[in-house]
Amino acid sequence: MLRYYDNQGLLPAERSTTGQRLFDVSAVEQVRSIRLLLDAGLPTRVIAELLGCIHEPGRLEPCAVPTLVEHLQAYDERIAALLSTRTALQGLIDSSSPTQGQLGAGAPR
Repeated sequence: MLRYYDNQGLLPAERSTTGQRLFDVSAVEQVRSIRLLLDAGLPTRVIAELLGCIHEPGRLEPCAVPTLVEHLQAYDERIAALLSTRTALQGLIDSSSPTQGQLGAGAPR
Protein backbone atom coordinates (compact mmCIF):
# COMPACT_ATOMS: atom_id res chain seq x y z
CA MET A 1 0.00 0.00 0.00
CA LEU A 2 2.85 2.39 0.72
CA ARG A 3 4.08 2.08 -2.85
CA TYR A 4 0.55 2.80 -4.12
CA TYR A 5 0.23 5.84 -1.87
CA ASP A 6 3.61 7.06 -3.09
CA ASN A 7 2.59 6.55 -6.73
CA GLN A 8 -0.65 8.47 -6.10
CA GLY A 9 1.28 11.38 -4.61
CA LEU A 10 -0.22 10.83 -1.17
CA LEU A 11 2.88 9.73 0.69
CA PRO A 12 6.17 11.13 -0.54
CA ALA A 13 9.22 8.94 -0.22
CA GLU A 14 12.91 9.52 -0.70
CA ARG A 15 14.92 6.94 -2.59
CA SER A 16 18.01 5.19 -1.34
CA THR A 17 20.99 4.70 -3.62
CA THR A 18 19.62 1.22 -4.34
CA GLY A 19 16.19 2.59 -5.24
CA GLN A 20 14.35 1.56 -2.07
CA ARG A 21 11.67 3.90 -0.79
CA LEU A 22 12.55 5.66 2.44
CA PHE A 23 9.67 7.14 4.42
CA ASP A 24 9.83 9.77 7.13
CA VAL A 25 8.63 8.77 10.60
CA SER A 26 5.62 11.06 10.05
CA ALA A 27 4.46 8.60 7.39
CA VAL A 28 2.70 6.54 10.06
CA GLU A 29 0.27 9.36 10.87
CA GLN A 30 -0.02 10.25 7.19
CA VAL A 31 -1.10 6.67 6.40
CA ARG A 32 -3.67 6.81 9.22
CA SER A 33 -5.08 10.00 7.72
CA ILE A 34 -5.17 8.45 4.23
CA ARG A 35 -6.97 5.38 5.57
CA LEU A 36 -9.50 7.56 7.41
CA LEU A 37 -10.32 9.42 4.20
CA LEU A 38 -10.40 6.23 2.10
CA ASP A 39 -12.78 4.66 4.62
CA ALA A 40 -15.03 7.69 4.16
CA GLY A 41 -15.29 6.78 0.47
CA LEU A 42 -13.10 9.51 -0.94
CA PRO A 43 -11.01 8.83 -4.05
CA THR A 44 -7.26 9.28 -3.87
CA ARG A 45 -7.33 12.36 -6.12
CA VAL A 46 -9.54 14.11 -3.54
CA ILE A 47 -7.47 12.81 -0.65
CA ALA A 48 -4.40 14.41 -2.22
CA GLU A 49 -6.22 17.75 -2.07
CA LEU A 50 -7.35 17.26 1.54
CA LEU A 51 -4.07 16.14 3.09
CA GLY A 52 -3.07 19.78 3.48
CA CYS A 53 -6.14 20.21 5.71
CA ILE A 54 -4.83 17.78 8.31
CA HIS A 55 -2.57 19.30 10.93
CA GLU A 56 -3.52 17.08 13.88
CA PRO A 57 -4.00 13.32 13.66
CA GLY A 58 -7.63 12.42 13.00
CA ARG A 59 -8.79 16.04 12.75
CA LEU A 60 -9.60 17.89 9.55
CA GLU A 61 -9.34 21.64 9.34
CA PRO A 62 -12.30 23.71 8.06
CA CYS A 63 -10.67 23.91 4.61
CA ALA A 64 -11.83 20.31 4.03
CA VAL A 65 -15.51 20.98 4.71
CA PRO A 66 -16.60 22.21 1.25
CA THR A 67 -15.11 19.14 -0.43
CA LEU A 68 -16.60 16.80 2.16
CA VAL A 69 -20.04 18.42 1.79
CA GLU A 70 -19.82 18.04 -1.99
CA HIS A 71 -19.07 14.33 -1.67
CA LEU A 72 -21.77 13.85 0.95
CA GLN A 73 -24.33 15.41 -1.40
CA ALA A 74 -23.15 13.15 -4.22
CA TYR A 75 -23.59 10.09 -1.99
CA ASP A 76 -27.06 11.28 -0.93
CA GLU A 77 -28.01 11.59 -4.61
CA ARG A 78 -26.71 8.10 -5.35
CA ILE A 79 -28.59 6.68 -2.36
CA ALA A 80 -31.81 8.39 -3.49
CA ALA A 81 -31.38 6.97 -7.00
CA LEU A 82 -30.78 3.48 -5.61
CA LEU A 83 -33.86 3.74 -3.38
CA SER A 84 -35.92 4.78 -6.38
CA THR A 85 -34.60 1.83 -8.35
CA ARG A 86 -35.34 -0.48 -5.43
CA THR A 87 -38.91 0.84 -5.19
CA ALA A 88 -39.42 0.29 -8.92
CA LEU A 89 -38.09 -3.26 -8.70
CA GLN A 90 -40.26 -4.05 -5.70
CA GLY A 91 -43.26 -2.68 -7.62
CA LEU A 92 -42.50 -5.02 -10.51
CA ILE A 93 -42.19 -7.97 -8.15
CA ASP A 94 -45.42 -7.06 -6.37
CA SER A 95 -47.33 -6.70 -9.63
CA SER A 96 -45.97 -9.86 -11.22
CA SER A 97 -47.75 -12.33 -9.01
CA PRO A 98 -50.51 -11.83 -6.46
CA THR A 99 -49.13 -14.71 -4.40
CA GLN A 100 -45.54 -13.45 -4.40
CA GLY A 101 -46.12 -10.07 -2.82
CA GLN A 102 -43.31 -8.48 -0.91
CA LEU A 103 -40.47 -10.63 0.21
CA GLY A 104 -41.02 -9.39 3.74
CA ALA A 105 -41.13 -5.93 5.18
CA GLY A 106 -37.62 -4.67 5.69
CA ALA A 107 -36.08 -7.98 4.67
CA PRO A 108 -32.77 -7.65 2.81
CA ARG A 109 -32.83 -8.71 -0.78
